[in-house]
Amino acid sequence: MPDASLTIYCNARFAEDASRLLRESIGHHRLVCSPSMLQSNLTVPAQEPAARDADVLFGQPHPDDVIQSQRVRWVHLHSAGYTRYDRDDLRQALRQRGALMTNSSSVFDDACAQHVLAFMLAWSRRLPDALLAQTPRHEWAYQQLRRDVRVLTGETGIIFGFGAIARRLVELLAPFRMNLIGVRRQVRGDEPIRTVTVDDADALLPQADHVINVLPAGPDSSGFFTAARLGRMKPTAAFYNIGRGDTVDQPTLIDALTSKRIAAAYLDVTTPEPLPPTDPLWSAPNCYITPHVAGGHQDEQRHLVRHFLDNLRRFERGHQLADRVV
Repeated sequence: MPDASLTIYCNARFAEDASRLLRESIGHHRLVCSPSMLQSNLTVPAQEPAARDADVLFGQPHPDDVIQSQRVRWVHLHSAGYTRYDRDDLRQALRQRGALMTNSSSVFDDACAQHVLAFMLAWSRRLPDALLAQTPRHEWAYQQLRRDVRVLTGETGIIFGFGAIARRLVELLAPFRMNLIGVRRQVRGDEPIRTVTVDDADALLPQADHVINVLPAGPDSSGFFTAARLGRMKPTAAFYNIGRGDTVDQPTLIDALTSKRIAAAYLDVTTPEPLPPTDPLWSAPNCYITPHVAGGHQDEQRHLVRHFLDNLRRFERGHQLADRVV
């Protein structure tokens, strides 16, 4: 295997320094770049014969190219999400050929976890309220803010979707001595905190001060946070979403904020994206939105390329690949 030359197809657009790193580090392998390089992994890719003729696909290939190719042996996504590839026919096609699929979730885990922590601290310490008092009013809002600020210590947080991001978030929250509960479809027993199934979590929602949504998109999670689930939250609780926008019944969330059935929402993802300027979510009370930047960090694109190259070395040697999803 180390002596075999692979054809690597890439349709991810990287900055020049990251592209140069990729070109200079693939060794004796052949790199084929798509004529339609994708700026965002949310863009629907085009079907391309070059993808079906490659051994390795890097970026966001069209799912039909993955299925129809008789040659591809490994697909590496430059995203953490893989909703468009979460299909039985695609998994079957890969397995029939003994091919693999990996993603880049470990590139984004720390950044996403830090984003949630920033959200939680911003809410607890009422940073948005202080900023609104400063601009444009230049108001010294001592009495109100002093009354409302809180500490995370001793509060309860429930994390829905207990994967790598959640594990890193648990590490970051350890100094705050919170009562943390994880939620996943199947409890494995190796989780670092108390972890329950969805059915058990519903009964625990009224205890939560912080409800953290890290659920990926998919048939089982679409509209997961319904009026009934949001209605179980106490009126002083905050809701955070860095998973996917379609996991939340968005009109119901707006109504819950407007009627003060929940205290706040901090969202990095919405439906749709970009969120139109006229969408009522923008003006919902105590709703704070960042534009899907939770995974972003300095040198992000070089990290994505390095992650692929590390996995390429493993693939050459027949070793287990990192972040395998199929």
